Amino acid sequence: MFWPRTEETSKFSSKVRIANTRASRRYRNPFFIVIIIAAAAAAAESPMRSLKGPQTREGEREIESRIRDNSNNITGTQKGNLICDRCGSDDCLGRRLGPRLLGRVDDSGRLVKDFYKILNQVKNEEIPDGVKLPASFSHLVSEMKNNQYDARTFAFMLRAMMEKLEREIRESKFAELMNKHFAASSIPKSIYCLSLRLTDEYSSNAHARKQLPSPEFLPLLSDNSYHHFVLSTDNILAASVVVTSTIQSSLKPDNIVFHIITDKKTYAGMHSWFALNPVSPAIVEVKGVHQFDWLTRENVPVLEAVENHNGIRNYYHGNHIAGANLSDTTPRRFASKLQARSPKYISILNHLRIYIPELFPNLDKVVFLDDDVVIQRDLSPLWEIDLKGKVNGAVETCKGEDEWVMSKHFKNYFNFSHPLIAKNLDPDECAWAYGMNIFDLRAWRKTNIRETYHSWLKENLKSNLTMWKLGTLPPALIAFKGHVHPIDPSWHMLGLGYQNKTNIESVKKAAVIHYNGQAKPWLEIGFEHLRPFWTKYVNYSNDFIRNCHILDSV
Repeated sequence: MFWPRTEETSKFSSKVRIANTRASRRYRNPFFIVIIIAAAAAAAESPMRSLKGPQTREGEREIESRIRDNSNNITGTQKGNLICDRCGSDDCLGRRLGPRLLGRVDDSGRLVKDFYKILNQVKNEEIPDGVKLPASFSHLVSEMKNNQYDARTFAFMLRAMMEKLEREIRESKFAELMNKHFAASSIPKSIYCLSLRLTDEYSSNAHARKQLPSPEFLPLLSDNSYHHFVLSTDNILAASVVVTSTIQSSLKPDNIVFHIITDKKTYAGMHSWFALNPVSPAIVEVKGVHQFDWLTRENVPVLEAVENHNGIRNYYHGNHIAGANLSDTTPRRFASKLQARSPKYISILNHLRIYIPELFPNLDKVVFLDDDVVIQRDLSPLWEIDLKGKVNGAVETCKGEDEWVMSKHFKNYFNFSHPLIAKNLDPDECAWAYGMNIFDLRAWRKTNIRETYHSWLKENLKSNLTMWKLGTLPPALIAFKGHVHPIDPSWHMLGLGYQNKTNIESVKKAAVIHYNGQAKPWLEIGFEHLRPFWTKYVNYSNDFIRNCHILDSV
């Protein structure tokens, strides 16, 4: 309420709250206070405004007496005007008009209709440029009182204020999304510190350079009786969480082999971490992309095209706001476009998953993990799943309780107005998730998945990214078409990086939880209630972690 809080008005407020629950729904909306003030504004022009009297309780009793004496001769609107004229304070106005507007007097409906009529009259009128608007609702009330605005002027100014507020809220939302995009795309100072310190350690400490794994374990890197995991990342802290959570959740950690692939600049730091923090009895191999003989420009020409294509460079590194018509999009669509601009989508590390059969020619089956997952259950049963001749065991993302996360079809990823897309794909086909996949490499090597991936990626480059925008999943959806075996959704829970309403009980039950989205758990923009599932696997007692103040930052 806007009238002063006194013992008496507190009692009245209580009565209003009680009456409000009984009133019809149309009186329980934001226009309630607006109508009271509009009635007061209308009174300023009323022919009865000359009936001034004492602005006291005696004056109010006089009002009641006049209304009773002239009950057959004055209209409901005149009664309202008389009340407004005789009330010299918002307190009085609330006491006199409140019950009427809450439905206890039949004439209140007429007042509401009159005000709605005024609102409809002004809603389509053009607001003049440069019109000076009050800074707040309180200022509006003050101006109305001082300038004796009529109800129409008041409604017009109120509309202008609301439209201005809506614009400011919308602009703030887009600014928030942009800031979130930059926060998600940048490297936190603490994680950058960790990489630098470990790289320096690699140069100065022989223990940080020791061979991984030890020579006696090298044969196990291609032993198919072990369970092999592949992780491609340049984030040392994230890699440590994936490896630690997998091993701690395993019933047979001595049967685990991790193959960690990173880029050249991160290799020394990544090697240092796992050399100085062994995860025995599991085995860890760390390799840089520069150490794979197969990864040549001849074998992956499309990656060179992606890195050097002017349209790609401008799309991912250009100004994301300049020239953008934000009035034609929604915040959710804008957020999706920003996510598609993440620099990771042109990183070779993000494309490496499509080359796993060639990078590990002696392996028959692997589980591929993204670096933003946490393992909460033993994953050994994944190797027992019969993929029925398919290549990729994955969780489908078109079925599930969470309609936002689990409602993805091809139409969510592709532009079906493009003739090639419309001709070759079904918009209602169910999508599936990257991040935790069981790959049958023997079956994969018999297919043309890699060639299909390259072909469609080139077509999208030719079309200047008009076929799809979002990362590496769209070409994979096409390349793996007909080669995917759906697995139980409990194996892989998605959305922890963008769905803050994720069900906590479901998170606890999932085998793998995936922080896909911008709100990574190692970033300040991560969701506080979901972060502990990740931080429980960070070794905060480690000297490198402490010296880089990673505890403080997350």
